[in-house]
Amino acid sequence: MHRLNAWLRGHPMVVDGAWASIVLFLFAVSNDTNAGSYRLTSILTALLIALLMVVRRRWPDVTVTAALLLGLAQVAANVDPSGSSIGYLVFVYTGAAFGRPWISRLALAGGLLSGPLTVHSFHKTSDGGPPGGNSFWGLAFTSALLSTPFVLCWAWGRLTRVRRAYLVELEDRAERLERERDAQAKVAVAAERARIARELHDVVAHNVSVMIVQADGAAYVMDNSPHQAKEALATIASTGRQALVEMRRLLGVLRSADAAEEYVPQPSVEELPELLEQVRTAGLPVEFSTSGEPRELPRGVELTVYRIVQEALTNVRKHGGPNVSARVAVDFGDRDLNVLIEDDGRGSTDEQLARGGADGQGHGLIGMRERIGMVSGSLDAGPRPGGGFRIRAVLPLKTAK
Repeated sequence: MHRLNAWLRGHPMVVDGAWASIVLFLFAVSNDTNAGSYRLTSILTALLIALLMVVRRRWPDVTVTAALLLGLAQVAANVDPSGSSIGYLVFVYTGAAFGRPWISRLALAGGLLSGPLTVHSFHKTSDGGPPGGNSFWGLAFTSALLSTPFVLCWAWGRLTRVRRAYLVELEDRAERLERERDAQAKVAVAAERARIARELHDVVAHNVSVMIVQADGAAYVMDNSPHQAKEALATIASTGRQALVEMRRLLGVLRSADAAEEYVPQPSVEELPELLEQVRTAGLPVEFSTSGEPRELPRGVELTVYRIVQEALTNVRKHGGPNVSARVAVDFGDRDLNVLIEDDGRGSTDEQLARGGADGQGHGLIGMRERIGMVSGSLDAGPRPGGGFRIRAVLPLKTAK
């Protein structure tokens, strides 16, 4: 049934042709006793009405205008209304539903005139004089009664036009919402890719740099101190396993929800001591201090703090030069969280970071700023007075009510 309705909507001339056949049938069974050329005129009028009905939705303006002219010609030629005259109701509906505004008004005017013209046609005297034999109010009532079906058809057509416009608006709105949904999905995918890229950069840069430092140290003491070389290799293995765990945890978000539940939560501020201990094991002295009242933080802030500290210490280890040391301070304020990472290095850290990144490709500070921006925070990075480099991050916190 749905397919049939869809096919009929796509072929309106078939439906209109069926209605035209009904009009011709009504004309055939009507009591038309005229003979000769007068009857031929009635037949021709019925055929024209049926033909106009078939094409009414393809050319509504032309059809309604032609039907109005045909009706006036029928009155002028004294052709009595017959069963085919019901088609004029369809033309009034067509003008209101499918025609231009002026055609709609023309159809309404024709419908209002149909009653008086019909009364005039039926009540003419034999000599062609004005109507007579009835009171004025009786003729007015009859005219209004005959015009009522035309006015109702016109109102039905207007309702159809409004309903069709409403449906078109709904379809357009649905399309816009679908386009917006697709656009939001693309933005979400791009944001997720950027987040994964940042996570991979942090994980790989930190752990690989630790492994490189330990490998260089093991090669240096391999002959003179095999025990230290063995410890360095153990650190390399432990760091590699930790990197694999973090990468699996990160890539787990790309899998199903069931698979993602197998991975541990993202790192937080509470895991900073473990990170600093790993950095110290790699040969970088780091001081760590906290102030204020520690409390539970949003997961986005927790991960941001951890990754910023991790990235900053990786930069110190890469570019701080010999005998460099660092300090990490976390201050829990009432309205914000302050994170300070600074070093006293004399290497290339200042120069490279000041140019936009510590990884040689400008991703260090850019990634930090993106992370800070996601939690509506601010980042200040630059050389320290007297040497070294300083990174200060301020992350706003929601105050308890």
